[in-house]
Amino acid sequence: MDILTINGSYGEGGGQILRTALSLAVLTARAFRLVNIRAGRRNPGLLPQHLSAVRAAAAISGAHVMGDLLASTDLTFSPGHPAQAGRYVFDVAEAASRGSAGSVTLVLQTLLIPLALANGASSLLLRGGTHVEWSPPFDHLASSYFPALRRTGLYLDTKLTRFGWYPAGGGEIVCEIAGRSAHDAALLTPIEMTTRGPLQRISGRAIAANLPGHIPQRMADRARASLASLDVPLNIEVQLVTAACPGAGIFLLAEYQEWPASFSAYGRLGVPSEAVADRVVANLHEHHASGVAIELHLADQLLLPLAVSAGTSTFTTLRPSGHLMTNAWTIGQFGVADISIAQGPPCRVHIKPLAWR
Repeated sequence: MDILTINGSYGEGGGQILRTALSLAVLTARAFRLVNIRAGRRNPGLLPQHLSAVRAAAAISGAHVMGDLLASTDLTFSPGHPAQAGRYVFDVAEAASRGSAGSVTLVLQTLLIPLALANGASSLLLRGGTHVEWSPPFDHLASSYFPALRRTGLYLDTKLTRFGWYPAGGGEIVCEIAGRSAHDAALLTPIEMTTRGPLQRISGRAIAANLPGHIPQRMADRARASLASLDVPLNIEVQLVTAACPGAGIFLLAEYQEWPASFSAYGRLGVPSEAVADRVVANLHEHHASGVAIELHLADQLLLPLAVSAGTSTFTTLRPSGHLMTNAWTIGQFGVADISIAQGPPCRVHIKPLAWR
């Protein structure tokens, strides 16, 4: 089969195009060439987290790779075999040749679906950034993304063993994936996500690493006060942790009857703790007022697993974000699903998998 050429500058033009292409290449045994990688970004080309995802995907599929260098804007990836279950260790610092907060949650999302559909169980140990901006924090995966995947029949267990913040990283995630041997069917189960039910409670945690305790306390206090009007039980814990470098953030979960929604905001030098809490609360309020089932950032992450499921799935989300549209386009390049996105409101996303095996 000819190598599929993909324009990495399409749409929002970020690393998501690369990660989705890697996952689908392994799943479909389709080689691809990605050009103009992250061409419009301040630091174009492959960063450590992207290079780590490439090398991790190559390790599970025996792929032949060209262009797997830092800052490379042209990559060719040719899988040698289907994803092979096993025990793997991947460290973003190895790709960076130094300490790095490159996101391990994004590396995990690259590997998760191929290994979930592989024959046999897999164990992953991932080191790098676990709570860094512009990527899903571990809290989001644990409280929102993984529960959604479990509804499709995917079996996994994860644990955060060490926090990793920007810029030093040094965090650690362990993930156990059951693989196809534990499934009744070869593909994932489609799901309908158009209603969410009433809001039942809000939970979460305000965290500070290597910083004074008043920082997460102020974030938690501000969030509790701002969310009191929703008149549901609130449980926002304050947590002090140690890490390779200082860091702070607040991570909330709106627990609706059907589909939970997670929200996060990170502290920055010079930004008051209250302003950080205001940011995450504003996002939660916007989602709550919309009435949609799926939170904005989860929406684009669900496209890939639903595109390789055993039937048609539908969900509603706030709006067609750049990430959602770009990921839908990338999946379309591999021909595994027809994805239609009605802008709404609400934005309704319809995923119809095609015969691709």
